[in-house]
Amino acid sequence: MATSPVFGLDKQGIAVHEVHRNASPAFLYEAALRFEKGSTISSTGALIAYSGKKTGRSPTDKRVVDEPESRDDVWWGSVNIKLEPQSFVINRERAIDYLNTRERLYVVDGYAGWDPKFQLKIRIVCARAYHALFMHNMLIRPTPEQLASFGEPDYVILNAGGFPANRHTQGMTSPTSIDLSLGRKEFVILGSDYAGEMKKGVFTIMNYLMPKKGVLSMHCSATEARDGKDTSILFGLSGTGKTTLSADPKRWLIGDDEHCWSDDGVFNIEGGCYAKVIKLSKEQEPEIWNALQFGAVLENVKYQSESHLVDYEDTSITENTRGSYILDTIPNAKLPAVSGHPKNVIFLTADAFGVLPPVSKLTPAQAMYHYISGYTAKVAGTEVGVKDPEPTFSACFGGPFLVWHPTKYAELLAEKLRKHGAQTWLVNTGWSGGAYGVGSRIKLKYTRAIIDAIHSGALANAPTVEDPIFGFRVPTVCAEVPTDILQPRNTWTDKAAYDEKAKKVASLFRENFKKYEAQASAEVRGGGPKS
Repeated sequence: MATSPVFGLDKQGIAVHEVHRNASPAFLYEAALRFEKGSTISSTGALIAYSGKKTGRSPTDKRVVDEPESRDDVWWGSVNIKLEPQSFVINRERAIDYLNTRERLYVVDGYAGWDPKFQLKIRIVCARAYHALFMHNMLIRPTPEQLASFGEPDYVILNAGGFPANRHTQGMTSPTSIDLSLGRKEFVILGSDYAGEMKKGVFTIMNYLMPKKGVLSMHCSATEARDGKDTSILFGLSGTGKTTLSADPKRWLIGDDEHCWSDDGVFNIEGGCYAKVIKLSKEQEPEIWNALQFGAVLENVKYQSESHLVDYEDTSITENTRGSYILDTIPNAKLPAVSGHPKNVIFLTADAFGVLPPVSKLTPAQAMYHYISGYTAKVAGTEVGVKDPEPTFSACFGGPFLVWHPTKYAELLAEKLRKHGAQTWLVNTGWSGGAYGVGSRIKLKYTRAIIDAIHSGALANAPTVEDPIFGFRVPTVCAEVPTDILQPRNTWTDKAAYDEKAKKVASLFRENFKKYEAQASAEVRGGGPKS
């Protein structure tokens, strides 16, 4: 414990006497149990915490300050909604005033990015021990020597999520406001205690800064062969399988969600993982199951009152139940979390219409088309208000976190693919045999077999047929995967209904891509559906 001037918090206007900087998990456990209602310990030793009303991100409440130094860089619109500088100052002061009313605060100083050349120093200031433990897990933890010389952070996140924004402040549309000022290098959270807002705030900052340096920031997981000879990256929104499929005991884990691709290779942005734990089972996902021990955070889960066994089937609070844990708890994690250039690039999509094949082989033009399109489904619980999976297009498989126009990231990816000769695949982890509500989710064991075949090189040499509607090549055989499901039309009882639905999805692709046509080359435009 120390007074705030020791850490330079007085520069933010914070004058709370009791400030705990980079406190140990044991200390944060004790504080959460003492001061935060509902907090307890699971039967496996994880801290169970509750985020309150907000159990998912609030993307419509995200704001970026309109400032001269970044104005011409930002992709303004529904993803990056403009906020006037004066409104940010009001929200910031509101956050500082709230934090100054707390008896104790927690500061977490850590790094974003495992490559020292691109590493950012991040400071979190928050009022909840649960939030501090969460970011202790998610940032890269400094050594005692690094902490002693940490100095001024590059960016500061002021988490005052326990206090609402003022609806009468210009630009506010709800009591929640998530505000990024690139000029002041500050990120302010009001009206939401959902811990994921901090994590994605760091990612958004990296999504702005890295492309300025010619580095591609990516919403993807990454793994490396045990012999170190090849790296794979797996793009996808929450719920498509990035974390689950990257937890592969046959490969080294680089990370499960956020990475950068530089001239030297791939590096993880984070120091931990944030996995969905809905329907988690030890048999299906043993690495994640075993990581949820002491030091981990289990968010918004239900448990049995006496045994404290977590009921991963219970979604009465939210379907977006989550677990946060440090990379070190995964036995096959590679630390430092850096790797070489990817040999395979995998786009994961949860197709709610059930018309995309479980795996497709993409040409470079198709890869760019599908990267810019980012087709998937919003999975229930990931965002506030989403009850059932909904078809959606999220540019670069991470639209909510982009700062530049999607073509900026697409151009960087195209450059990396050309230079390093990576093969791109589209893998559907969604529905087969019909749309959501009729068909069934593709079995995880089949998707794992497909990923294994990609890594082994078997699929690269497998026979393929061209999909008559979407134009990509579809493998006709894959070990341990039933042949009939590789061709989605075969799984539908009503073939005419499949044809109609597939053409509908193709039309959705074309309609969505209209907003990018002006910036896309003829080659990329030709990578879309054929009919």
